[in-house]
Amino acid sequence: MKNKIIYLLVVILITLASCKKSFLSRPSLNNPTVDNYYTNAEQVEGATSLLYNQVWYNWLDKAFHCIGEVYGGNMLTSAGDPNYGNNTYVYFTVQSTDGQDLLAWQAFYKVAGNATVLINTFQQIRNESNASYIDQGIAEARFIRGVAYFFIARTFGDAPIVADPVALAGSGNYNVPRYFQKDVLRFSLNDLAAAEAGLPELPYQPGRVTKYSAAGMAAKIYLYEGVYDTAAIKANEVIQSGKYSLYPDYGKMFTTAKANNNSESLFALQWIAGGYSYANDIQAYAGPSTLMKPDFGTGYSSVIPTLDLLNSYEPGDLRKGWSVMQQGYKNPNWKNSNFPNGFSYDTSLAGNSDDATHITTGTRSNSLKYINGPANNGGDPTSAFGDALNLYLLRYADVLLIYSEGILGTNASTTDASALAVFNQVRNRAGLPSLNSLTKQQILHERRVEFAFEGDYWYDIQRQGFTKAQQIINSQERGTLNGNGTVNHVVANLTAASQLFLPIPSDEVVADPELAKPAVAYY
Repeated sequence: MKNKIIYLLVVILITLASCKKSFLSRPSLNNPTVDNYYTNAEQVEGATSLLYNQVWYNWLDKAFHCIGEVYGGNMLTSAGDPNYGNNTYVYFTVQSTDGQDLLAWQAFYKVAGNATVLINTFQQIRNESNASYIDQGIAEARFIRGVAYFFIARTFGDAPIVADPVALAGSGNYNVPRYFQKDVLRFSLNDLAAAEAGLPELPYQPGRVTKYSAAGMAAKIYLYEGVYDTAAIKANEVIQSGKYSLYPDYGKMFTTAKANNNSESLFALQWIAGGYSYANDIQAYAGPSTLMKPDFGTGYSSVIPTLDLLNSYEPGDLRKGWSVMQQGYKNPNWKNSNFPNGFSYDTSLAGNSDDATHITTGTRSNSLKYINGPANNGGDPTSAFGDALNLYLLRYADVLLIYSEGILGTNASTTDASALAVFNQVRNRAGLPSLNSLTKQQILHERRVEFAFEGDYWYDIQRQGFTKAQQIINSQERGTLNGNGTVNHVVANLTAASQLFLPIPSDEVVADPELAKPAVAYY
């Protein structure tokens, strides 16, 4: 699958050309298309491979953490770093000119646009002789497009839907309106329903999505919408299939490519070490300098855990040690010139500058998830550009917690045996005792520590509505430690419901003034 991503970029239909607006990205009309391509399953599979990789890169690069984790209060950004908005995601002061806001918008519409072009092209060339692999390609592309529009809807709220980017680009009429968020979510769910009907029960190649990937993602959207009973039904489809299970080694999932496409992964982006815009580059920004700089000159600690998150773990929760580097963390497989016998995370020079073997961040910590280590790291491929770690967009643990919350619904608490059984699977893996009843607060807490640094926490806060989100955000500690260990207190200031969504980038509004107008109905 990964080799196809590299080599078919130059021949598949969806090679991008420059257009007036990012979500109008369309194919070069001079590339091989329906007349001489997609004549066998391998070519179709190669085309859909791209949808798991490069088209997501502008979001992965930094917006992934800024939106999902910094906005949500799990991470801090480096003060004054223009790549991270000069801490605007910490303080809720993001403007429509923000760089990561634009890159997220461009990435999501690039994903959706590429998927749409494939869907439309496959539908044009479908016939009796190619129906099996063409239908699978359509279903796979509809899954990816459905996920992209889910990200668009929960990040930007009301937003455009572009069902035919080629026709739109050729029409000369670029005045595309915003549609109500509920319609964007409905569009996404329609895609996922079609994907569920057309995808196989098992991945036809490692890392490919299945009908249960579609059911699980639909469950996540229904949970986001507050349609709890349907969320539980869709999550239960995945649970009852028996096709997935919690991976026994939580930490390994996020620190070695050897755990890619494991039993817990329903949908994950597939990356290639060493390829610019094809590699998972999180460790270059989130990793500590002592680990990365001897080999690669990276390791900027540009995003670090917040004190609020560090304090939220229950005593005995093993996920803290599996997700966070703090004083005393060791990894014998991570060796470089600074640590010839294995890496050790040392903050004993707190308050002073970093040196070759000591790291000082504002919270005396670094995230551990998606950190693969230096070049000499026990056999995992890695480079200055990044590594090959999958980026999880849907794990089985998420499905289990969705089911539990779906059963809880709007009730104050539940003692439902099925909800408790799956919820406690997640807790027990983390070394925590089972609970005998569940509340919304307990489930949200469990989601926070289970999925920390995975780009999702802000959306869990956002879906609670403005009043609850304001209560959560404005009570978080977003400060740092002084040299003597005292806290330099910082709190965010969520003041308006409009802040629950990122602004549509100003460049897009200039290109399409309709985006500045009130949303209209799509259906």
